[in-house]
Amino acid sequence: MEKTNLFKLIHSIELISNENIVKFSSKFEFPVGISAILVLAQLRANGPVMQSDLADTLKYSKGAITNISSKLVKFELAERLYNEEDRRTIHLKITSKGLSALVEAQKIGEEIFLELFEGLTEEELDQYLNIQKKILNGMKNKRLSL
Repeated sequence: MEKTNLFKLIHSIELISNENIVKFSSKFEFPVGISAILVLAQLRANGPVMQSDLADTLKYSKGAITNISSKLVKFELAERLYNEEDRRTIHLKITSKGLSALVEAQKIGEEIFLELFEGLTEEELDQYLNIQKKILNGMKNKRLSL
């Protein structure tokens, strides 16, 4: 692949991602980013989890998880559960407000992606899907070979 085209593609991907983030942020009522939404999704899927385990699972630094957790607690989207026997052991749990926020975030994300792809034909969608699968398989194979 010619480097000029590769850089044009990278720039295009960045523009699309940035536009989607701006759209999402303007529609979502809580001032949290996608990383916080991913934490909420993990909490919904796995129940109360220690912050260090969240950091390991999501590949975030412990400091980043602490900041994200503090924001989620501040907006009552999650709560910290303290172990009575060991106050250093803290689990993060999604709240009912957090569950509602997660559903809303997913709805907004779906709307954004539907809008993004509405101009493509079925054939173009199939081509795009095949390209994405090829990229993901390449990423998976490289990760497995490490």
